[in-house]
Amino acid sequence: MAFPSWLDPFDAEPFVFFSKSHLWAMACIAVGLLLTYLFRNELRATSDRTRRNIRIYLALFMFGCEIVLQAWYIYGGVWSLRTSLPLELCSLSLLLSGVVLLTRSRLLHSALLFAGIAGALMAIVTPNLGYAYPHFRFIQFFTAHACIILALLYMTWVEQLRPTWRSVVASMVFVNVAAFVVYIMDVILDANYMFLRHKPDTASVLDLLGPYPVYILGEEILAMVMFSLMYGLFFAIPARVRSRMKRDRGTTF
Repeated sequence: MAFPSWLDPFDAEPFVFFSKSHLWAMACIAVGLLLTYLFRNELRATSDRTRRNIRIYLALFMFGCEIVLQAWYIYGGVWSLRTSLPLELCSLSLLLSGVVLLTRSRLLHSALLFAGIAGALMAIVTPNLGYAYPHFRFIQFFTAHACIILALLYMTWVEQLRPTWRSVVASMVFVNVAAFVVYIMDVILDANYMFLRHKPDTASVLDLLGPYPVYILGEEILAMVMFSLMYGLFFAIPARVRSRMKRDRGTTF
């Protein structure tokens, strides 16, 4: 079967780290997130129906990202139980973030917030990807990972599901429960989802964490540090500063 170049799973330009297309992809994601933050108050001020429609359409789009990926695997004849199931952390985060959009579940949002954002961010910066722009897989990869971050931050900034320190713990619990279940599937399928049995073939942050299985412990420590820093820098410290500013304004009158 002859494939269009942008769909060919076998003969495509290889992905190059920090190439022009990679930098453009990261820049576009950053701009999209920045615009969401800048217009968060305007979005929050819209009607319940409008916000509900935004959540529904974004969730359906995210589910569609996974559906078209599975369709591409089948179309290209590369679908496999060992490599194609949505058992990577970001695949799970993509689907579950869509569920958060539809249900507004505080518990699920708390469990996913830091794990989903940190995992997607690391994937965007150091992708385990073999296809360069404008290949379908390149576009799908960055779109799906951007949607994870967008959905979770939308629920935080617009729907105001605010995290607490418990969210850090919840994210760690989510990661470890997911890893336990996925590892069982890895053993059953002789697979390597979530890289629980060996490192990826491409360069990644795991290369800095030692050999197998030491890097898994390193991931645990790195995750805890990242989740704690994310909560502290983006939520706890700003909240404390705002609270102090309010007290200061109250004492001037």
